[in-house]
Amino acid sequence: MNLNFMFFLNSILLGVGLAMDAFSVSLANGMNEPGMRRHRVFLITGTFGAFQAAMPLIGWAFVHLAIEKFMAFRKFVPWIALALLLFIGGKMIAEGIRDRAKPEDETEFGRKLGIRLLLLQGIATSIDALSVGFTIAEYDWLAALIAAVLIAVTTFFICIAGVLLGRKFGTWLSWRASVLGGAILVIIGIEIFIKGLLLK
Repeated sequence: MNLNFMFFLNSILLGVGLAMDAFSVSLANGMNEPGMRRHRVFLITGTFGAFQAAMPLIGWAFVHLAIEKFMAFRKFVPWIALALLLFIGGKMIAEGIRDRAKPEDETEFGRKLGIRLLLLQGIATSIDALSVGFTIAEYDWLAALIAAVLIAVTTFFICIAGVLLGRKFGTWLSWRASVLGGAILVIIGIEIFIKGLLLK
């Protein structure tokens, strides 16, 4: 796997797309705790980043082992990547459009965010990233690790922005973030599919 410009760009864009759910939750967390201390901001954003890194690696490990045993499975990877990213991205877009019609944020953040709720948020906002293992299945272990780190770092900074924006502007951006993230994932899915077909 060549670590070229497109590799880094795609990894960062994957991070942007996958981080949108965490960004939306960070907005809500920031609004709920306008006086949030710096160490709590880093705890929340670091947790989201860690989950976003771990999920693609778990997915990659599972798919990579399967591909090593069943070489014929490789030709289906672009189709699987397209289907998964279209599904995930389309779901995010639909949820964003649906959330736009809601009169107010329906997520309950009535008290200070505890560790248990933070971990649940981390899992909930990163579970879709498990499917990204299919999209990076042809990476070697080093490339997969670098991609996961880039996704984590991207998520970390996006979530910091989410917390800070949440404290100032509330959650009115959240549905737009979901639509943007979904659109990015759909575009990446199409790009991976086309590239997979051209390289055959």
